[in-house]
Amino acid sequence: MLSQKRSEECKRILTMLRRGKAEGVVTDFTVHSVMVLMDRLKRLERLTVFLSSLTAYKGLRVYATSIVDELKAVELAGQCGLDIDDAIQYAAALSTQAAAIISFDRDFDDLKVPRKEPVEIVEETETE
Repeated sequence: MLSQKRSEECKRILTMLRRGKAEGVVTDFTVHSVMVLMDRLKRLERLTVFLSSLTAYKGLRVYATSIVDELKAVELAGQCGLDIDDAIQYAAALSTQAAAIISFDRDFDDLKVPRKEPVEIVEETETE
């Protein structure tokens, strides 16, 4: 969406999620963060397209974090040295029993839920 470095990797995994060839969860926190960023960049038309497209993803579920998740995130931030937005993602991964956190962010390394980069998921799925 922002045409950043390694965006092709992200497009590949998003295509897989859209087609239902992979399953994943995105937090409502992440969706809201994208909304704030796109608003700041004055890309409201693209934001509308982004939000509308979420309904077409066969393999993607939006997870609404609870207050319990957010309390856990505060605890995890202190225990794991994560900032609060990463801690929210980690708490959600634990709550949903995620197999991995898909991210380029190395702050997710060495946690109970492993970090994988998009290309790893694409390669694993293509070999199955």
